Amino acid sequence: MQRNSLITFYRSVLLALLLGAGFVNAQDKAELSQQALVQELRKGGYNLYFRHVATDWTQTDQVQKSGDWTSCDPSRIRQLSDPGRNDAILTGEAIRTLRIPIGRVVASPYCRTIDTAKLMFPGSVEVSTDVINLRVTDYFGGRDLVITRFQSRLSAPPLAGTNNSFVAHGNLARAATTIYPDEGEAIVFRPLGNNQFEFVGRLTPLQWKALADLLTSE
Repeated sequence: MQRNSLITFYRSVLLALLLGAGFVNAQDKAELSQQALVQELRKGGYNLYFRHVATDWTQTDQVQKSGDWTSCDPSRIRQLSDPGRNDAILTGEAIRTLRIPIGRVVASPYCRTIDTAKLMFPGSVEVSTDVINLRVTDYFGGRDLVITRFQSRLSAPPLAGTNNSFVAHGNLARAATTIYPDEGEAIVFRPLGNNQFEFVGRLTPLQWKALADLLTSE
């Protein structure tokens, strides 16, 4: 009897795992292919979330008081690495080559996020604490409030024919959307209003460049 119970238990666990795998696959199928994603972005109507590009991890953030996060001093706050800066420039060039219209560009007030935004999208960059690093949310009303503000931003549609770009941090993306991007990676969302949005795809700097190269070789 005990042996039969164990067999039943293990069968239940196996079934749960298989069902879970099916659910993951179903979610994956909802993600647009890279080419389809580019076609959609050309129409506008999406919100792109970029985690800042690669940083120098020998440096650490030393936030001791309000405003310390704006420092561009590498002895105080982690900054972009040279490969990261190159990725930002190449990503921006690829987006322009792919003829993807970018409207508002919003960046966290950290130096590494502002630099990423300006290297990708030369021009006007809006600095906002709505996309602040979660490590300093105590200065801005707390973690939950910052997450809610950001979700509201992601759910709001851009101006017709454009896409909004947010340049911020991995921890905010994971908390607000459950998706954790690598440095320099873009996550794309379709805004649905009322703090609702739908994930439609993601692209790394290398994938942006490969898509642009493919277009120019046609």
